[in-house]
Amino acid sequence: MVDQDRIIKINIEEEMKSAYIDYSMSVIVSRALPDVRDGFKPVHRRVLFGMNELGNTSDKPYKKSARIVGEVLGKYHPHGDSSVYYAMVRMAQKWSLRYPLVDGQGNFGSVDGDSPAAMRYTEARLSKLAEEMLRDIDKDTVDFQLNFDDTLKEPTVLPTRIPNLLVNGASGIAVGMATNMPPHNMSEVIDACLAYIDAKGEIDVEGLMHYVKAPDFPTGATIYGYAGVKEAFETGRGRIILRGKAEIEADHSHEKIIITEIPYLVNKAELIKYIADLVNEKRIDGISNVNDESDRSGMRIVVDVKRDFNSNVVLNKLYKLTALQSSFSVNNIALVNGRPRQLNLKDMIQLFVEHRKEVVTRRTRFELKKAEERAHILEGLIIASDNIDEVIAIIKSSANPQDAINRLMERFQLSEIQSRAIVEMRLRQLTGLEQEKLRAEYEEIEKLIARLKEILENEDICMQVIKDELAEIKDKYGDERKTDIVYASEELNPEDFYADDEMIITISHLGYIKRTPLSEFRAQARGGVGAKGSETRDEDFVEYIYPASMHATMLFFTARGKCYWLKVFEIPEGAKNTKGRAIQNLLNIESGDSVNAFIRIKNLTSDVEFINSHYLLFCTKKGVIKKTLLEAYSRPRQNGVNAITLHEDDGLIQVRLTNGNNEVLIANRNGRAIRFHENAVRVMGRTAAGVIGMRLDDDPEDEVVGMVCVKDKEKETILVVSEQGYGKRSSIDDYRITNRGGKGVKTLNITEKTGKLVGIKTVTDENDLMIINKSGITIRMKVADLHIIGRATQGVRLINLEKRNDEIASVCKVMSDLDEEEAINPENPEENKEENPEE
Repeated sequence: MVDQDRIIKINIEEEMKSAYIDYSMSVIVSRALPDVRDGFKPVHRRVLFGMNELGNTSDKPYKKSARIVGEVLGKYHPHGDSSVYYAMVRMAQKWSLRYPLVDGQGNFGSVDGDSPAAMRYTEARLSKLAEEMLRDIDKDTVDFQLNFDDTLKEPTVLPTRIPNLLVNGASGIAVGMATNMPPHNMSEVIDACLAYIDAKGEIDVEGLMHYVKAPDFPTGATIYGYAGVKEAFETGRGRIILRGKAEIEADHSHEKIIITEIPYLVNKAELIKYIADLVNEKRIDGISNVNDESDRSGMRIVVDVKRDFNSNVVLNKLYKLTALQSSFSVNNIALVNGRPRQLNLKDMIQLFVEHRKEVVTRRTRFELKKAEERAHILEGLIIASDNIDEVIAIIKSSANPQDAINRLMERFQLSEIQSRAIVEMRLRQLTGLEQEKLRAEYEEIEKLIARLKEILENEDICMQVIKDELAEIKDKYGDERKTDIVYASEELNPEDFYADDEMIITISHLGYIKRTPLSEFRAQARGGVGAKGSETRDEDFVEYIYPASMHATMLFFTARGKCYWLKVFEIPEGAKNTKGRAIQNLLNIESGDSVNAFIRIKNLTSDVEFINSHYLLFCTKKGVIKKTLLEAYSRPRQNGVNAITLHEDDGLIQVRLTNGNNEVLIANRNGRAIRFHENAVRVMGRTAAGVIGMRLDDDPEDEVVGMVCVKDKEKETILVVSEQGYGKRSSIDDYRITNRGGKGVKTLNITEKTGKLVGIKTVTDENDLMIINKSGITIRMKVADLHIIGRATQGVRLINLEKRNDEIASVCKVMSDLDEEEAINPENPEENKEENPEE
C-alpha cells in the first residue's frame, strides 16, 4: 500500500504536452533567438562578457581560445565546448559578420568552408567594436541574473551602443519558429536611428528606407531586385535575391568571366566544384576551365569561356544553375521582453532606441549617485581643511579611530562617511595645493551633478546624449556599403540564357520542327544538285523554312485558323540533318490540324506603337483574304486563340505582316496572279471570316499557292517557282493593279515540263533562295543569278530534278551576303522587327 501511495497517476498526453512546451520555450528564449536590444543569443553574450571579465580586451595581448572557452564554459555556459568555440569563431570571421566582434589570431576557417584550427592553437581578444557593446556594463545599466549554479552573476542583456541586431543580423532555428535576419550597413542604420529620434518616432518604414537602403552583406555581391527588400523592411519577411559580382575580360584567344564577390553564406569551394560538375554533365556549354585564383588581396574565380561562345549567355546560365545567384529569406523574429515577435524595420530601430534610452537613464542615475557621494565626501574634506588644526587636535586626543570619527561628527555636524574620510585623509592633503584641488574638484562635481540631473529631468537632452553617442560610433566604425543594389531587375528573363543569334526554323510536312544556326547552310551555284538538308521519315518531307532570331516571338497559324505563340529559343535545336521534334509536343494543337503559316515579331508584347500600326493579312486556299490589327494577337495564351473563321472546305495557307500601305499579290496553282492594294480590304476583328481576294478556276484541284506583300516596288521583283524546278523573276509592274475578287493575269506559262505552281515570293538581288524538295534535299542559290524576264514565259531551271524524279516542296529567301552570318540585319532592329519571313 505504501508503494502504491507513492505512485502518482498522470495523463501521459498532458505530461508530454507540458514537457514539450517547457522544452520549446527554453530553446526559444534561452538558446536560438536573439534579443532585440543587443542582437545576441545567450552564448554570444556570455562569450563577450566572459572575455571582458578576463580582461581580454583589444589593448591587451591575445589569449588562447581554449582559455576563453574554459572561462565561459565553467562560469556561464554549461554546454559543449564546441558550441562556445564555434560561436566565438563566427564572431571573428569577416565573411560571416558584417562587423566582427572578436579579433582572432590563427586559422579561423575560410570562405571555402574550411574548419578553424582547434582552440588550443588559436588566440583571440575582443575587437574595439565589441568593447562598445560592453561599455558602461559596470554602471548598473543592465540587469544581472545568477549563473547556472548561482555562484556568479551574468548580464541579461548588454548595454550596447551599436544596433547590433540590424548591423550583424542573426539566424537560428528554435522549436516551431526560426529567425534569419540579414546584416546592414552601420552608417545607414545609425542615420536611421538619428532620423527616428529627430522625428520623435513619427516616421514610417518608407521614411526610414531613405536611410537604410537595403541589407549590406559582408561578402558584398549585388541585391538583384528591390521588391523583396521592401517587403522585408515593411513586414519582417521577404525574399532577397543576391547575385555574385562578375566581369567579362577579353583575352587574346577567348573571353573569361571573373567572379570577384559571391552571395552571402555561399561556400566558394563548393560553388567552383558545382560549376565543374555542371560542365562535366554537359548542363552548361561553353566553359573550358574554372580556376580559383583568390589570394589575400581578394577573391578571384576565373571561368574560361570557349571561343565562339557568348560570355553573357554563359554567365546568365551560371546565375540560374548555381549559387552564384542565391536568395536570402528574411524572417525577422527576435525576443521582445522575453517573447518572440516578428519585427519590421521601424520596430527594430524603435526597440533599440528605447534600450539606449533605458541604458543612458540608468547610467546617469548611477553616475549621479556616485557624484553625489563624492560631493558629500568633498564637503567634509573641505570643512576639515578649513579647520585643520582643530581636526588634528581631535584626532590626536582620541583613543581610537572610531572615537575620532564620533567626535568629528559631533563637532562639525558631519556624517559618518565624511568623518571616516577625514580620519583616513593623508598628510599630503594638508598642503595648500591639495586644498585648492579639493575645491576645484568639488566645483566640477557640482557642475556634473547639475548636468546629470538635467539629463534625467529633460527627455530632449537625454535623447541628444543618445544621438551624440550614436554619431560617435558612426564616425569611428561607419563605412561604405559593400553590397550594390539593382532596383529594376526582379527575376531572370529566359532570354538572358540565349544569344540573339539568327536561326533557320524548319517545319516538315508531318509537323516536325527544329531550329538550326544559319551558318550550317552554305551557298551553292544555280542548277546545283544540293546538299542533304534534313533526315525525315520516308513519307515525310521538309515543307517550310523560315529565318528568325533567337529572342523573337513566333506566331504559328494553323490550317484550321488558330494562332499559337512560341519564343524561338523554346524551339528545340537540331543539326541540319536531324528531323526535329513534333510541333504537337510544343504547342497544344488539335489533332488533325497543322501549322501552315508563321510570323516573326521582334518585340511582340513590349512595342505598343508597332503592334498598333501594323496588320496581319490572312489568305486561305479558296482565295479568301482578311486584314486584322496585330495588337489583337499580342496577348499569348497557352492554348492558342481563333485567328480567323473558316468555311468547312477551306484552310489557311498564308499570313503576312503589313504596315497598311502594301500591295498584295495572290497566285494560284494554274499559274495566274492578282495584284491589288491592301486598302481594298477593310480592317476586321480577330475572329472575322474575311472577304474574297481571288476567284479560282472551275478546276476542282485549283487553289491559292501563296500571297506576297510588295513593300518596295523599286527594288523588289516577283519570283514564281514550279513543281519541276523551274522559276522566273518578273517586274512587279508586269502585273496590273486591279480590285480584289478578280481572276488575275498569267504569271507563269504552265506546261507538263514545268509542272504546277508551288510558290510565289518577292525577291531582290540581295536575297538568296533556299529550295527544299520533297525528298529533303536543300539547295541555296543567289537570286542575282536569275535575270528578270516577262511574266508569261516558262522561266529557267532553278534546281536539277531530272535524276531524282522529285518535286519542289518549299522555297524561302534569306540575305545573300550572310552565308555564314545572320539572316536578318543586326544593326537595324526596326528592319528586323518589320521583316516578314517567307514560307
